[in-house]
Amino acid sequence: MLAFDSSDTPPTTEPAIRKPAHGSESYLALVWRRLRRSWTGMAGLVLVGLLLLMAVFADFFAPMDPKATDVGFAPPQVMSFHDRDGNFVFQPRVYALSDSEELDPVTFQPIVGVDYDNPRLLGFFVKGAEYKLFGLIPANRHFFGSTDGQPVHFLGTDKFGRDVLSRAIIGSRISLMIALTVVFIVTIIGTTVGMVSGYFGGTFDIWLQRFVELVLAFPQLPLYLALTSLIPVTAPTNVFLAFVIVVMSALGWAQMSREVRGKTLALARIDYVRAAMAVGATDRRIIIQHILPNVMSHVIVAVTLHIPSVVLLESFLGFLGFAVKPPLISWGLMLQDTATYSVIGSYPWILSPVGFVLVTVFAFNALGDGLRDAVDPY
Repeated sequence: MLAFDSSDTPPTTEPAIRKPAHGSESYLALVWRRLRRSWTGMAGLVLVGLLLLMAVFADFFAPMDPKATDVGFAPPQVMSFHDRDGNFVFQPRVYALSDSEELDPVTFQPIVGVDYDNPRLLGFFVKGAEYKLFGLIPANRHFFGSTDGQPVHFLGTDKFGRDVLSRAIIGSRISLMIALTVVFIVTIIGTTVGMVSGYFGGTFDIWLQRFVELVLAFPQLPLYLALTSLIPVTAPTNVFLAFVIVVMSALGWAQMSREVRGKTLALARIDYVRAAMAVGATDRRIIIQHILPNVMSHVIVAVTLHIPSVVLLESFLGFLGFAVKPPLISWGLMLQDTATYSVIGSYPWILSPVGFVLVTVFAFNALGDGLRDAVDPY
């Protein structure tokens, strides 16, 4: 009889139980982890954060007073690290612009020359034009500008000699405020109408959707122009701005409601919703606690993708003169100076607000694409 040696026992092949690398995570933590893997989504998030920071502290980031005038249609001043003799210097500087007595043979405008005898040193957190932070706190510090408070024009000036960069930074406040306010109102109305319509269904849903289709059938651009033209020219700027926001919101909620309704129709047939109905939960409780959390991921993505369309619409209406009126400043209003080809050909820096619009549209679209991939597990 052979003796059995325990050392000859084959090792077990069952794998050891491994703990999840990330432990128990909430849904928001999982979305954030997925979003961090998308470089376009993170780039959009960073740009959106910088745009909002610029809009909130626009007076601080604007190097000049947006209403101050200087040389009309002056070209952008290039920052230099060399003095007039070509020697390298550590402190950057720009050189002042001045009108000469000679006229351009094409535009008949005074030729703007560079004054190398008066360099303007640049620095951070310099003193400049006075303003009120948040409309309450007096201040005169600016993020970047000339150390002696003299005017500098990194993107040139418009026909009235106003600094284009400062006006574009200040204009971001109005443009983004309009976009965020419109999207907020559209989201509240569209989400509420969509959830109620999809949850109750039946005859109520049929008639409500016919009204939504009626709103969607309106030709929006002619209606925008017709409604905004009803306001008299002498109306206060705040009234005109509020009316533009109301008009954009009244015509923009219908598409959001259709999307949310489709999600609600699918959620209303899920087992846990039917179980809540069976135990006698109220309709309000089911909509708020069971349906709303499940449509929020779609709503958040739709919001980030809807903001660029509102920014483009405001810029287009502002270019036509139907969005914002002076003395307010917006990107669309600044683009009115580019209405003629002669201005664009002779003074191309007037198109600088287009760059701000493009960066804003890219930032929110990139963030929306990243969020769409992060909130959708498939």
